[in-house]
Amino acid sequence: MPASGKSTIATALKAQLANRGVDVAVLEFDVLRKVFAGDYDAKGREAFYRQMAFVGGLLVEHGVPVVFDATANRRAYRERARSQIGRFIEVYVDVPLEACKARDPKGIYRSAAAGEATNVPGLQDPYEPSEAPDVVLLGENPESDARQIIQKLTEKGYLK
Repeated sequence: MPASGKSTIATALKAQLANRGVDVAVLEFDVLRKVFAGDYDAKGREAFYRQMAFVGGLLVEHGVPVVFDATANRRAYRERARSQIGRFIEVYVDVPLEACKARDPKGIYRSAAAGEATNVPGLQDPYEPSEAPDVVLLGENPESDARQIIQKLTEKGYLK
């Protein structure tokens, strides 16, 4: 969900991986959306996540580890990424909607309440929770959350 802590966890993960000598590309939703997305209706969102998975897959194919910092509110978006990217893990940051609304660092939920944002995942646009994520985080401690991701990457043989 928006404001669940994804960006903060991605930053902690990038730093911890760097300490292990692994340089990763963090594909940030907000940055890529400015580049790729025109209209961000349902059709535009579908195209955006298709493009994001393609770029991530291309980077991984060329030896660049990738961390996606994105909501990906539909299972189909996540499954597309899983099918296109080898050595993929799905991380679900399981934070209740009310906690996300309370955090709201970018004002997304305030904009939705004011009628300015009309496609916020979990509000106007459904959020389809992960059915079988590789890692479930509670978004309470980014450093610990990053360690859990590294543990799963190690278990799967993606990290040494």
